[in-house]
Amino acid sequence: MTTLLLVEDDALIAKNLQLLLHAEGFSVTHAAAYSQALALFAPQKFDLALIDIALPDGNGFTLCTEIKALEDIPVLFLTASGDEASVVTGLNLGACDYITKPFRPRELIARIKAALRQQSRTTSLFAIQGLSVDTASSIVRKNGREITLSALEYRLLLIFINNPRQIITRSRLLDELWDACGEFVNDNTLTVYIKRLREKIEDDPAAPKIILTVRGMGYRLGDQYAAQ
Repeated sequence: MTTLLLVEDDALIAKNLQLLLHAEGFSVTHAAAYSQALALFAPQKFDLALIDIALPDGNGFTLCTEIKALEDIPVLFLTASGDEASVVTGLNLGACDYITKPFRPRELIARIKAALRQQSRTTSLFAIQGLSVDTASSIVRKNGREITLSALEYRLLLIFINNPRQIITRSRLLDELWDACGEFVNDNTLTVYIKRLREKIEDDPAAPKIILTVRGMGYRLGDQYAAQ
């Protein structure tokens, strides 16, 4: 059985999350504080951690760093803070996802399962057309130079990386990016985000080779990609 560590100081939220996760077949261990979560790690092994950023005796960012040093497991942040700086900080520390409260139960379960699937893969390095992505550290480089993506741009890029042989429709992208990182995404803003991402990762954004448009269908990742 998949075992999750839930670090949440709000008793009501923690109770409801445990009921939801148990119903989905997960084993859940709850910690209400930073120190309690760290103490649990020595005697137990976990497959994934759900961490609230605001804890009574510390913060989730530091806890994420501590957990990653002990064991490389997926970390998802649960928080009421949806500002860009917090999102980027969490992802840069190695968190694989970030969901703001209040969240939709089905979306949370889907993201947990996606994180577990990604962790089960051995691939952590991905390269295409001079772009390299280290999904373990969330570092993105273009022609050897590190580039900065917003949290939403990074998540958008990961969708293509994780589905390299698929045509991804706009409706699917909207579903996966819905309220991502606290930002509302609709059909118009999706076009803007794809344009911004291309400007950062393509040699020539006007003639993209990494994120290709499939007319009438959606988008797909370009050819000549390699995963390690």
